[in-house]
Amino acid sequence: LSGKLGEANICGLDPAEPTHRKKLPETVGIVFQNPDDQLFSPTVLEDVCFGPLNLGLSVEEAKARATEALAAVGLPLEAGERVPFKLSGGDKRRAALAGVLAMRPSVLLLDEPSAFLDPRGRRDLIELIRKLPGTKLIATHDLDLVLDVCPRVLILDGGKLAADGLS
Repeated sequence: LSGKLGEANICGLDPAEPTHRKKLPETVGIVFQNPDDQLFSPTVLEDVCFGPLNLGLSVEEAKARATEALAAVGLPLEAGERVPFKLSGGDKRRAALAGVLAMRPSVLLLDEPSAFLDPRGRRDLIELIRKLPGTKLIATHDLDLVLDVCPRVLILDGGKLAADGLS
């Protein structure tokens, strides 16, 4: 994110420009704090295919990306046929992340990624986040996650930058 005061530039894209704005979904992926707010399709596979299909990819290309993304987050292919709302909390989070990864963004925004997870699910998620390529911006209150995953930390207080340093 860069630009003059009052302007934004994300990976060279200006959100105020309609042609640039159309490219943002394949550049920046957002994973919500609550995966129930992100998952909406009848099956996990349909959910993960949704983004690539909206990019204009063919059904075959979207399914290939979805299969790749499910594998990347550690969900077996048969999980793709399941109803998202019947998954465990950790698997819901993985499915939501797979939906974003299928878009192949260069920047991931993760909102409280360890929320609602048991200790094992949290450890698994931390390992998964570590392995993901690209830039990751994580909003969290989980300081242990920060120490395990983040090489640089920005601390905000009242919406203002209070500290910026290495973890």
